[in-house]
Amino acid sequence: QVQLVESGGGLVQAGGSLQLSCTASVRTFSSFAMGWFRQAPGKEREFVAAISWNGAVTSYSDSVKDRFTISRDNAKNMLYLQMNSLKFEDTAVYYCNRGTMNRYTYRPNDNYWGQGTQVTVSS
Repeated sequence: QVQLVESGGGLVQAGGSLQLSCTASVRTFSSFAMGWFRQAPGKEREFVAAISWNGAVTSYSDSVKDRFTISRDNAKNMLYLQMNSLKFEDTAVYYCNRGTMNRYTYRPNDNYWGQGTQVTVSS
């Protein structure tokens, strides 16, 4: 059983920064690609960023590229999302996911979602 728990969300002004964390309670964390997704009210869940099992390959959506950085610490079973230059449109619930990655394409596994953490950016 894989359990993913996100944390680090909150209220921040536009232009500010936040770092999200995702703790994975699974011994095989280092074997899988991981991703971040987000869902704003009334919208579909959308891809944000992904990272390969060893951290060598990362992928970002165009809307967050150059502002967000995904990273992982396999020794601690932790996934991170550093979010800089936040915009009002970044407001959403952010979820981490365990999935697969082929080159730069990430495929989420719908069996492995966390409960989400709310990020609210005030304009």
